[in-house]
Amino acid sequence: MEKSLVLEKCDCPDQGIERRKVLLGGSALIAAPFLLTGRAFAVEGGAPLPIPPLVDADGSQPATLTARAGSHAFVPGTQTPTLGYELDYLGPTLRVRRGRSAQIDLVNRTDDQITAHWHGAHVPGNMDGGPQLAFDPGQSWSARFDVHHPAATLWYHSHVHGKTGPQVYHGLAGFLLVEDPAAPDGLPSDYGLNDLPLVVQDRSFDRAGRLVYDTSGMTLMGGVLGDTICVNGAVQPVADVPRGLVRLRLLNGSNARFYDFAFADGRRFHQVASDGGLLPAPVARSHIALAPAERAEIVVDFSADTAPVRLVSADIAQGGMMGGGMMGGNARPGGAIEIMTFAPGASPATGPATLPASLPAPPMDFGAPVRTRDFRLDMHAGSMMGAMFNRLIGSSGSIMGINGNSYDMGRIDAELRAGETELWRISAPMMIHPFHVHGTSFQVVSRGGQRVDPATEGLKDVVVVDGRGAEILVRVDQKADAATPFMLHCHILEHEDAGMMAQFTIA
Repeated sequence: MEKSLVLEKCDCPDQGIERRKVLLGGSALIAAPFLLTGRAFAVEGGAPLPIPPLVDADGSQPATLTARAGSHAFVPGTQTPTLGYELDYLGPTLRVRRGRSAQIDLVNRTDDQITAHWHGAHVPGNMDGGPQLAFDPGQSWSARFDVHHPAATLWYHSHVHGKTGPQVYHGLAGFLLVEDPAAPDGLPSDYGLNDLPLVVQDRSFDRAGRLVYDTSGMTLMGGVLGDTICVNGAVQPVADVPRGLVRLRLLNGSNARFYDFAFADGRRFHQVASDGGLLPAPVARSHIALAPAERAEIVVDFSADTAPVRLVSADIAQGGMMGGGMMGGNARPGGAIEIMTFAPGASPATGPATLPASLPAPPMDFGAPVRTRDFRLDMHAGSMMGAMFNRLIGSSGSIMGINGNSYDMGRIDAELRAGETELWRISAPMMIHPFHVHGTSFQVVSRGGQRVDPATEGLKDVVVVDGRGAEILVRVDQKADAATPFMLHCHILEHEDAGMMAQFTIA
């Protein structure tokens, strides 16, 4: 039995309201793979890259984010029901500045509970936007917090327990950029020209061109994988860029897919920032791997280009059971997925002509840990098939957890003290998982049994954990009580929704 979810518009008196329709046995509504594994339903790429509007959220007037239903044309000539913050799909890029206060009013005009979690931001628990802060249709919530975070590319998304996967999949996400006026970085900074936000997502469509969110069969175990690559809501778009240095803010906004980005011509580029902020100096790379929710800022030199330049990814899908690959490992170029194309020369060169030798990276002075904690990401393999069957027929039940426990909103799993450094050892016996911690950035000590160089890794809020585990140094300076605790969880959204999440307080 197949189970999929599409959104359909509802002719309701309240504007922007949608209803969910669950389709059972609707095999015609499950898109046959066509982009990654052979075409059956053609979606043409090549539209201009959409640039989300830039909205300052630290002025005297608060920024407003209205979560609402909309419709979006992924497939030319076909509108599909979607969700978005202010927009029909996704949301504007919010910009805040270090040393000032962010002011954001969130309004719910959908037909379900929502939140806005400021992913990666150093904010108190009562402003974090986690599951405890979900609010109903017709209600609003105001976020007010001082910006302590260094310059970074963060993002925001809905974080309602059990519903994060479908809500983000249908569009409740956007960029959150932090600027630090006291620490200029000397990098390209003309938003939308030589400084491009790129949220990369994989999506699937039915034969009518509508989005389909499918959690049938084994999909629940691995997470939802789409068969069409979109960037900023456009299928394999084309970006006009100046012939010079261009800064790309890459966000893996997919529910479950892992990417390994590179350029089809093999050119090198420089990574200048990670999840939590700038690196100490630019790092030359030929490819960069990003798990779900990870970000990286890279700078590419298009000064000598007159022909289009293609960004691709190795077809590695997700981590895979027992740490193995799912779709061809790191195969390239034969297994390459087309992401988007850059067309240099359509606009005049702007910004710096060379990269700075060093960058104003935030310090990583975590110090010695005062205690060690262990977190095991569990698939609950013994009861997996039965629990999956329950999910297929509509019964509730968590099939995943952390340290043997599925997420319970009423249970506090760990109690930390503000300003104390801890060593966390994370293990993942059955599958690779991207592990995320709310409210802070951490330092990766080791990953996959190998020591990590902090100068090339930078501050992180997501770490990839395989069967060999990972170690991180964690220090949280923001407070979070039992009413609004912080989360730690797998960022494969279907795993998070199925219970692979825990919560902790900071006293």
